[in-house]
Amino acid sequence: MSILVVGSAALDTIKTPYGEVHDTLGGSAIFFSAAASFFTPVKIVAVVGDDFPLTQLDFLKKRGVDTDGLEIAKGKTFRWSGVYHVDMNQRDTLSTDLNVFETFSPKLPANYRDTPYLFLANIHPALQLEVLSQMTKPRLVMLDTMNLWISTALPDLKKVMAKVDAIILNDQEARQITGETNLIKAAKGVSQLGPKIVIVKKGEHGAFMVSGDSFFAVPAYPLESLYDPTGAGDSFAGGLFGYLTSCKDHSLGTMRKAMVYGSVVASYAVEQFSVERLRSLTMNDVETRYGSFKDITGF
Repeated sequence: MSILVVGSAALDTIKTPYGEVHDTLGGSAIFFSAAASFFTPVKIVAVVGDDFPLTQLDFLKKRGVDTDGLEIAKGKTFRWSGVYHVDMNQRDTLSTDLNVFETFSPKLPANYRDTPYLFLANIHPALQLEVLSQMTKPRLVMLDTMNLWISTALPDLKKVMAKVDAIILNDQEARQITGETNLIKAAKGVSQLGPKIVIVKKGEHGAFMVSGDSFFAVPAYPLESLYDPTGAGDSFAGGLFGYLTSCKDHSLGTMRKAMVYGSVVASYAVEQFSVERLRSLTMNDVETRYGSFKDITGF
């Protein structure tokens, strides 16, 4: 089974207390694909400019990522720059230049439309609705969003939420959508808008899942070296959805394991800048840390 991810591809300039990189590979679809491809084939739909270094995607192709849906438009690639503070939960965005991403209108290749699993990465909800309208009855759809769309496009976002099976969002976004300060109430409020499964990310404090009366929480893997948190959430989503797609059942028990795999892959992603750690990562590394995770959380 394969996953279709529709999102952004970018070139990031990032500064943290541990260094600085310029025009490095980024974007929600890129991080998601790098993480999910450990478990299952991935098809990617995104847009880049004619300045984009396409050879940077060779490692994804070797891992079974189909890039035929990557549009190359005339102009510059979406660029983002930011600086992280000593507390890596705090960052300042220095610049956001949408460039060709500003006029992005996802067009799915014909052989992508019957892909059974769809991940709607963080793009405008109106574009997410466009993608859904082009799909042929996907088996499972998962959604990501951000505070900007909650502030500026909530009616469209609610339309998307009513059509998906699961949503991943952070704690602030869950509160923003529902107006609830208690995170459990906020997650349940989000589920009333459509998604049967709501996964709330809490950064260094892990994540939890609400589905009906079921609740599950997983901590973040403890790290001594954290160089760059950019893309951690997308890597978490990729590892989670990738593992889930590789399984024959999608029970809550499998979803719990998927959340742990997502946390494992995300923990590796932050150990180097951009997707560099995910380039060299092996499935043996993932399974080793998964075993360590079980030891840490078992009692």
